[in-house]
Amino acid sequence: MAPDTVSLRYFLVLAQELNFTRAAARIGIAQPALSARMRRLEAELGTALLVRNTRSVVLTTAGAALAESAPPALAALDRAWDTARSAAAGELGTLRIGYSLSTGAETAPALVDRLIRGNSGLEVGAVPMATPEISPAVADGRIDAGITRGEQPGRGVRRFLLRRARIGVQLAQHHPLAEHPEIEIADAAAYPLRLPDRAANPVIHDQLSALFRDTRPHPRFHTPAVSFDMSQRDLRDGVTLAPAGEAAATAQPAGLTWRPLRGAPSLTIHLLLPREQSPLHRRIRAVAKTLAHELHWLPD
Repeated sequence: MAPDTVSLRYFLVLAQELNFTRAAARIGIAQPALSARMRRLEAELGTALLVRNTRSVVLTTAGAALAESAPPALAALDRAWDTARSAAAGELGTLRIGYSLSTGAETAPALVDRLIRGNSGLEVGAVPMATPEISPAVADGRIDAGITRGEQPGRGVRRFLLRRARIGVQLAQHHPLAEHPEIEIADAAAYPLRLPDRAANPVIHDQLSALFRDTRPHPRFHTPAVSFDMSQRDLRDGVTLAPAGEAAATAQPAGLTWRPLRGAPSLTIHLLLPREQSPLHRRIRAVAKTLAHELHWLPD
């Protein structure tokens, strides 16, 4: 049975001071208690570590060997304790995040960056996924967390509101409606509206199209042949408008701008975690909550 580490640490102080009175004062215990500790340590090891007399303390050969070898062993043990505490706090491990492309302009990168900067022992990998696949992937453990727009359906997950965002439209800077700080829903509906393919995100597709349900005449909806067309030529040419959250205002391609729709409800972005949560999941949740507060993603 190895000796307790407290007695070993006391011994190292005594080995430096070679005086019970000074060592006891440095440790902060009574001298008799230190003497008792040293006798118990010697009994546990089965050998004398110290030669005592009324004036001095001298290390035996075994004591000198222990004084030399114990510090690195204790340092390794301290690192082991620190590692265990970090793992318990969710600060160690590999974190896999799946995010919908619509959250990739701002929300997902901000959360990933905060997780990496705040946890040096955490390896984070984030990949875009089709939105309907994210909830099932979190539920069955293929990924650890998901970031999606809207109230995505799915069992075996918990949803945490991460962000509320205004709904507006992306449009060409030269478009007549771009002159207005806000655009009426009916005015936007007078132009062809570019919506993502419903199969890619039925929740958001339905929420965006519902904005124009009561407008007359009914708007013309246009689904681009390329779901994620980075050039967005139809928008830049002024042919269509694209309903989008306000995050679009921070990542505008050249020639495009964003304007809010007056009276439109907000879009929501959620963090998805499994129902049974590990320390790592709780860490993600805590970081996300702090980030949402700092960046004013949610109303107070």
